[in-house]
Amino acid sequence: MRSVTYSMGVSLDGCIVGPDGGFDWTPPDEELFRFATDEVRKAGVHLLGRRLYETMLYWESVDQHPSLDFSTREFAAIWRSLPKVVFSTTLSAVRGNARLASGGLAEEIERLRAEPGDGDIAIGGARLAAEAAALDLIDEYRPRVHPVLVGGGIPFFPRHGRRVDLELVGTRTFSSRVVHLRYRVAR
Repeated sequence: MRSVTYSMGVSLDGCIVGPDGGFDWTPPDEELFRFATDEVRKAGVHLLGRRLYETMLYWESVDQHPSLDFSTREFAAIWRSLPKVVFSTTLSAVRGNARLASGGLAEEIERLRAEPGDGDIAIGGARLAAEAAALDLIDEYRPRVHPVLVGGGIPFFPRHGRRVDLELVGTRTFSSRVVHLRYRVAR
């Protein structure tokens, strides 16, 4: 059965964006970018909320710019070909290799887990991940912890008022001092 994973950059105080909605504290880092590219390459499908979907639309056409380096073009190609399911109550259409969710989050994940196919079911966006966590649907948390305290913002970890025990599966420290943590939900 396919695993549901939640992976994003996060500040040391636990936020994916700061109080102003910005994430300028996640500066470009080639080593970290290659790692994230490999993570996306291993995904079989990506579930996104509307906000993250709209942010990631950048990657649908960015590789058409001739001055981009190979790793940027490579990520764009991988992202563009990756099937995506967008959860939104306000969008009526989506672009690229994406479709609007036809059911609720639990129903979509159940259907995707039952389908044959390789790769994880990746979840992007803190609000969608919080809903998945509240429904006990996330199998692995994979925060990439940046060495900065942003003082508030949108939390990476859901605040759903229940304890979740985790098992450390792996760690990696990057030259930029970012630490990738990989935890599996203990069941």
